[in-house]
Amino acid sequence: MDLLIDVILRAGRSAVELSFFVLLPVMVVMLSLMRLLEARGVLDWVVARLAPALRPVGLTGLGVFAALQINFVSFAAPVATLAMMDQRGASSRHLAATLAMVMAMAQANVSMPMAAMGLHFGIVLGWSLVGGLVAAAATYYGFGRSLSAVEHTLDETLQHPVAESAKGILDVINRAGAEAFKIAVGAIPMLVLSLTVVLALRRLGALDALTTVLSPLLLAIGADPTLILPTLTKYLAGGTAMMGVMDEMLRAGTASAATLNGASAGLLIHPLDIPGVAVLISAGRRVADVWKPAALGAAIGILVRMAGHTLIG
Repeated sequence: MDLLIDVILRAGRSAVELSFFVLLPVMVVMLSLMRLLEARGVLDWVVARLAPALRPVGLTGLGVFAALQINFVSFAAPVATLAMMDQRGASSRHLAATLAMVMAMAQANVSMPMAAMGLHFGIVLGWSLVGGLVAAAATYYGFGRSLSAVEHTLDETLQHPVAESAKGILDVINRAGAEAFKIAVGAIPMLVLSLTVVLALRRLGALDALTTVLSPLLLAIGADPTLILPTLTKYLAGGTAMMGVMDEMLRAGTASAATLNGASAGLLIHPLDIPGVAVLISAGRRVADVWKPAALGAAIGILVRMAGHTLIG
């Protein structure tokens, strides 16, 4: 019992430190910046100019906005945009392409805090864009080509507050801060549970045994055996939990910045995992209906990202 209590307390301390001293400050600043740009109409201007260029890969104006949200806000931010597309008459084919893009791109709530751990954020952002576009195109022209391309009357106007006065700006910042706090607090339960399991398995020697068994196979295909733990954590518990595990590994010296910036940046930093998919498909019935072709397209985009990080880092 003493061992279990010690593990829980250590996991809780690590989870709270990661949430409030790494995740929260980054998300407050980036969310405030994004919301101010949104309120000032800058994002509308960007979306209007990018949408025509990205239309050939199956993305609409709202799809472009979803890409900005996943890269600069959090993995959950595009849910509102996907719901808007569902309600405003976007075709199932465009919905699938947009969902695939979101699932293949790097989520800001993981990539930005991990920049403080040594992750090359600029490179991750670049390959995230490439992978997202490949995922969208693969879904629109490949896995989702049998879906309906019929669009109903589509209103792509983005509804958001304006910041024309000092009070308006302060209101936008306060709302962004509250949103960031909600994200940070919401991450704590999953972080505590995942870190508790990880630390317990490590104390019991299970992780060492698993690594010993799988290492020869991974080395044979050129993979890093140290990625076993964060990979299992990521796909079962989500990106934030993986970030907590990776932080523990970096502190313990079992992982390095090189580990972060190799193929693992493409393999681990995206919302194509059990919690991520569950949150994204909650956007609406039609979004949930297209998750399978979208997931297949996202997998292609993730493979492209992994190859890119392997070549460039």
